[in-house]
Amino acid sequence: MGLKITVKTVVLTLGFIAVFAVGILIGKLRGIPFIHKQHGYSIGIYSGRSPFDLQPAADVENPVLSAKSVTDVPAEFVADPFMLIEDDTWYMFFEVMNTSTNQGDIGLAVSSDGFNWTYKQIVLDEPFHLSYPYVFKWDNKFYMIPETLQADSVRLYEALDFPLNWSFVKELITGEYVDSSILHYDEQWWLFTSKCRNDVLHLFYAKDLTGAWTEHPQSPIILRDANIARPGGRVVIYNGQPVRFTQDCDPDYGIQVRAFLITKLTTESYQEEEVPMNPVLRGSGSGWNAQRMHHIDPHQMDDNQWIACVDGYKQVIAFGLKF
Repeated sequence: MGLKITVKTVVLTLGFIAVFAVGILIGKLRGIPFIHKQHGYSIGIYSGRSPFDLQPAADVENPVLSAKSVTDVPAEFVADPFMLIEDDTWYMFFEVMNTSTNQGDIGLAVSSDGFNWTYKQIVLDEPFHLSYPYVFKWDNKFYMIPETLQADSVRLYEALDFPLNWSFVKELITGEYVDSSILHYDEQWWLFTSKCRNDVLHLFYAKDLTGAWTEHPQSPIILRDANIARPGGRVVIYNGQPVRFTQDCDPDYGIQVRAFLITKLTTESYQEEEVPMNPVLRGSGSGWNAQRMHHIDPHQMDDNQWIACVDGYKQVIAFGLKF
């Protein structure tokens, strides 16, 4: 079969080359790359028999949420999902990287079964970057502790009208902390957090959620170890013991997720041990989570079933001027 080249094909090809060349030229003049890497985080659903043995959920087309799911703001990616169930409806909160402001907002999706999700809207937008929206219920009230690094504090929010309307309550601790993860255990509140570093983990405790927080005498409980320090999702109770998840940031940021069983947690002492199944999450090598996974939020459905929202990353090459 002979190759047939029409005038229209030639014109379109030359036009594309011209636009591409002009874009590269303008990018060089302004110091802005025309070809650039975009963050490719999206969100999936995993399930299994324990929080350490999770696989992509059957009959679910992952990712269940991506930047394309977001309808009310221009989004580069979605990440850091946390969810809870209330009155037979699942609610998921997550970071939406808003390309119009170049900062994170907190988005909401809902589900009737925990497996199939529908994006709703942005529910929290501040003048500073938001991510890692750790949501939980306490005393019949809904709270959120998102990462607010640029606000130089760990901030507590309460839902005035769940799940859409959130109001700032108070600063729990001050400082440049990231990915703060909270737990109520043994009649105390515990806060695991990293101070703007991937190789240090701090621990705080308080008797009351909105009361005074004290740094643990052994804090930082992890020092100079980027493989196991930075929090990577909800702290859960498994067989009566707390489990913390950590994102492995060595040699690169957030390459996989590990789990640690907390064997001693008092106001004087802290001990933990790594679970033998580690890493509990890692990149699949292809698709939406090809290169890395750095977050998990597991929930127990019944004695033999766990469900988790997770995020995954693949590198995306984009064309155009990124301002």
